[in-house]
Amino acid sequence: MSVTPFIVPANPEEAAWVRQRVESFRFFEEPEGHQWEHGANRAYMEQLRDHWLTRFDWPAAVERINRFPHFRVEVDPSFHLHCIHRRSTRPDARPLLIAHGWPGSVMEFEAIIDRLAEPEDPQAPAFHVVAPSLPGYAWSDKPRQPMGPRAVAGMYDRLMGVLGYDRYVYQGGDWGSVIGGWIGLDSRRVEAIHLNGYGLRSADMSANTPEEKQWLGWATMIRATETGYLVLQGTKPQSLGFAMMDSPMGVAAWLAEKYCGWSDTNARHIEPPFPLDTLLTTIMIYLSTRSFLSATWIYRGMFLEGGFSIPDGRRIEVPTGVAAFPRDLLAFPPRSMVERGYNVTHWTDMPRGGHFAGLEEPELLLADLRDFVRQLG
Repeated sequence: MSVTPFIVPANPEEAAWVRQRVESFRFFEEPEGHQWEHGANRAYMEQLRDHWLTRFDWPAAVERINRFPHFRVEVDPSFHLHCIHRRSTRPDARPLLIAHGWPGSVMEFEAIIDRLAEPEDPQAPAFHVVAPSLPGYAWSDKPRQPMGPRAVAGMYDRLMGVLGYDRYVYQGGDWGSVIGGWIGLDSRRVEAIHLNGYGLRSADMSANTPEEKQWLGWATMIRATETGYLVLQGTKPQSLGFAMMDSPMGVAAWLAEKYCGWSDTNARHIEPPFPLDTLLTTIMIYLSTRSFLSATWIYRGMFLEGGFSIPDGRRIEVPTGVAAFPRDLLAFPPRSMVERGYNVTHWTDMPRGGHFAGLEEPELLLADLRDFVRQLG
């Protein structure tokens, strides 16, 4: 299997097409007094569009992305995953696979990759960091058919083998947390998993205590108000593609609304707590690689695989660390419920933070991952 150094391209032809479409976009009405409760907010999207056209520098963003060492790795015959592979100079460094989800990218970890590899404190654990792009995302190949998270877990495990790592630690949120559960269940290479989202669920999710019942009520509400996108992308993604693949502003609104609603903000329904350049870099990664549609296929793949529950009678026995951020879309239930499916050896209730932990609270995520690995010995 080949491992080929890779330089992320700016794709100027795609960037020019995107700019033309953004310039020609026509705004429309919204309900009076609307902020974000009905979806993307027009005032914010007007601000984002103006920044996109007058101040955002995509070639400079690509240059920043290329600060990291990128590779394309053949994990199956004729199928390549893109990844950042940042090796540490420390002889005691452990291999770490850190995994993003939707609507993210490897740049979620921009603030922590170098610090994971070369920590400021010589007593802190160091890592050889591997951050792959999901199949169908960014610079990874597009699968010929929708591929679910369990299949991706096997692909990620093979990626670590191709890179020469017989044992590794795993970290993930969003799809990364679902994939991490499958890796913890299926892999013989993984040493431990650290999750900042409750992805792969225990087979038994019955609520037996007041705390468990309260969480189940909250989860039911979240399912009703925040997961319409999941049903659409998991059932008829190709129909969505005909709209989104022709509308950069549509993609921007679809993603920006998630960065608002799933983040820990001081008040509900205010604008996303991230710089516009950060959001536009992520949006342009999807647009410049024409991967918005193929990135939705993992949802369809999950439904075809049978969902996101741990098989009946199985339990994830590798040491599991939990970083429970309070405003995560995939917020953890009480520990008693999680332990039905996971061997939880480390648990931190975070003081703040939402779904995009690597972007919103990188210091908290970094510190908790380090604490978890220290405990592994």
